[in-house]
Amino acid sequence: MKAAYLLAASLLALVTRLRGSRRRCHPSGDRYGHRTRPYGHWHEVRPPVTPTEEEAPTRTNKPAVAERKTLPDVIGMNLQEAQDTLQAAGFYLISDRDATGQGRFQVFDRNWVVTQQKPAGGRKVPIDTLIVLYAKKYGE
Repeated sequence: MKAAYLLAASLLALVTRLRGSRRRCHPSGDRYGHRTRPYGHWHEVRPPVTPTEEEAPTRTNKPAVAERKTLPDVIGMNLQEAQDTLQAAGFYLISDRDATGQGRFQVFDRNWVVTQQKPAGGRKVPIDTLIVLYAKKYGE
């Protein structure tokens, strides 16, 4: 039984290698069951056509410049309010960290107060700048 399995596997590998870049159509034509070609039809798989130079979109070597806005100062706000303020100003790349260094997660944002932010508020920065808020629980 094992010998028959090995023989079948090696024949399948040989046939697959000999086929090259050709593949067999679905027996019923296309994948929706419409008979478009006779059963057993072989066809070549060709790479997609690339547009000519006239049709290709023009590219410039200049990188896209992100819009610059004034970063709000959110120190002293609860963490949820600070995140909402930053998003309303157009800043969406926001990260928060435990200011005590204990590595705690800020699960309930309203129990945390922002003690530091990087970069500092009041500066004009690109809107795709990562804003890091350091917060600790109220009463700590």
